[in-house]
Amino acid sequence: MAIQTALTRALSLAHPIVQAPLAGGGDTPALVAAVGEAGALGFIGASYLTPAQIDEVARAVRGLTKRPFGINLFAPTPAPQPPADPGPALARVAPYFAELGLPAPAAPAAPADAFPAQLEAALASGAAAFSFTFGVLPADAIRAIKARGMFLLGTATTVEEAVALERSGVDAVVAQGAEAGGHRGTFAGEIEAGMVGTIALVPQIADAVAVPVVASGGIMDGRGIAAALALGAGAVQMGTAFLACDEAGVPEAYKQAILGARESDTRITRAFSGRAARGIANRFLTEAEHAGAADAILPFPLQNALTRPLRAAAAQAGRAEFLSLWAGQGVRLARRGPAGALVARLAAETGSVLRGLPVQ
Repeated sequence: MAIQTALTRALSLAHPIVQAPLAGGGDTPALVAAVGEAGALGFIGASYLTPAQIDEVARAVRGLTKRPFGINLFAPTPAPQPPADPGPALARVAPYFAELGLPAPAAPAAPADAFPAQLEAALASGAAAFSFTFGVLPADAIRAIKARGMFLLGTATTVEEAVALERSGVDAVVAQGAEAGGHRGTFAGEIEAGMVGTIALVPQIADAVAVPVVASGGIMDGRGIAAALALGAGAVQMGTAFLACDEAGVPEAYKQAILGARESDTRITRAFSGRAARGIANRFLTEAEHAGAADAILPFPLQNALTRPLRAAAAQAGRAEFLSLWAGQGVRLARRGPAGALVARLAAETGSVLRGLPVQ
C-alpha cells in the first residue's frame, strides 16, 4: 500500500518515514544511504562535525546512494557563560575519569561559533533537505538554504514554536513529542512547558500551521506511523528505531541497552551535555541527577565537552553505565536488523494497519 503525502511528494520518498539525525556518530553513511535506498529519508546529524568532516560524510553518502538525504545542524545559540568556579563540576566527574584510567578532567573552554562554517559545508553537501533544532535559524541562513533548493524543516515542541518556525520560512515542522529520545528542541519557554506528548502535540500543530508536520516521539512501528498520519502528520521521524539497526554507528553496548530497556527506563537529564535530553537511565545519569549533584552540571555545550572523554573511553571499554544512551519511550519496541529491512517492515505494517481500520 503506497502512502503518499505532500511531504513525500516534495522529497520524492516512497514512504513517509524520516530517520532522525543522530548526531554523535549513530547515523553512519551506511545507515543514511540504506534508509534512502529503501525509500525513506536518511539524515546526517552534523552538529558535532567539522566542515571537513561534513564534506567527508556527505561524499560517502553520495557514493552509496543517488536517493535524497538530509543534513541537520543545531540552530546557533548564545555562547554559555562559564561558571566562575568550575571546581564542583570537575570534582563531580573526576571519580569516573579515574575509574576508566583517564587523566583528571579539565575545565572546557567556551566553544567558538562553528555554525557559519558548518552551514557552508552543509549547503555544499548535496543534501536535499536541511533540518535544525534548538531555535529559529537566522534569516540569512534561511535565504541561503532556500537558494540551494533544500527542503527546510525546523523542530518545535509547542504550537507557539511551530508558528514561529512557519513565520521564519520553514517548509515543514518536526513536532517533537515528550516521548522522543535525545535532546529536547524547546526554545520558546521552559523545558517543562515543552513536554507535550506526541498524540496531543501533532494535531494541535497541524491545526496551527499550513506547512506539513512531521511527527516525532515514541513512534517505533507501523501502528505509530498510522496513528501519526491520522493525527494530521505528513510523515514521521524515528530515531530510537534506527539506533538498533546493523548500520548504526553507536557502540554495541548502546544497542544492547536499547534492546534490553523498558518503556519506563528513560529519563530527562542534563548530566551528559548540559541540555535536557531523554535517555536510558544508567549509573552516571542517576548519580549525576541526585539531590545537589545537578548543581554541578555545566551549561550546554560545556558539559558535553567535559564528559566527551569519559563517553569515548566508555564506548571503547563497552561500559554502558557511562554512555549517553539517548532513547525514546517506545524503546521496548526496538528491533535489530538491517535498516532497509526495517523501513520495508514499517511500510508494510503501516499499510496493514490503515487497511484494517474500521470505516464509519
